[in-house]
Amino acid sequence: MKKFLNYILDLIYKKKCYFCGSSKENVTMCSECFEDISYTDIKAERIYNNVNIYCACEYSNNIQKLIRGLKYHNRPELAYYQAKIMFDYWQKLGLNQNFQLVPVPLHKNRKHKRKYNHMELVAEEFCKLTGYETNFELIKRTKDTKPQYKLSKKERMENLKNAFEVNKTKLQDAKILILDDICTTGSTFESIIQELNQNGITDIVCFATSSPRG
Repeated sequence: MKKFLNYILDLIYKKKCYFCGSSKENVTMCSECFEDISYTDIKAERIYNNVNIYCACEYSNNIQKLIRGLKYHNRPELAYYQAKIMFDYWQKLGLNQNFQLVPVPLHKNRKHKRKYNHMELVAEEFCKLTGYETNFELIKRTKDTKPQYKLSKKERMENLKNAFEVNKTKLQDAKILILDDICTTGSTFESIIQELNQNGITDIVCFATSSPRG
């Protein structure tokens, strides 16, 4: 009944594209806006401790609006589109292995404030597209760090010091794929990689939706 009522409401009040405002397709992100996404080169953005770090897009225009909408403006339905964009890039990498998806964790205080971890939502959608499994228990955020965007690389690493904790008992039998939305200096990925390495875990790939450098 709920699905039927939603269907009727969609007919009456057509969804508008969150990005251009068009209601022609009755979707949150229309095909024109989706196809306007510009992907980065199919190669690692950087390598840290023998871990490849990939970034799918440049953090600008619709990608910036998508990430901010999901992260700050209570638009959880955008997680599907973020995952689909990442999936389209991921397929081109040709990494034919099994992965356990580990989204960068939020501290419980921040998760309570936002009502969800946006990257957990993206990970769940990404798994639907790939067939991978999520692993939300391997890494916990034990320190409520301050926002990173105004900090230098050195300040970011200090801010993230002892911020993550690994529970090896939750490790699954698959390569680890760490997901995040933005990779600016790489400090968050590097901090997590360090913590995993200290626990003897080295079979890792990192993947962000975007990078400010493109």
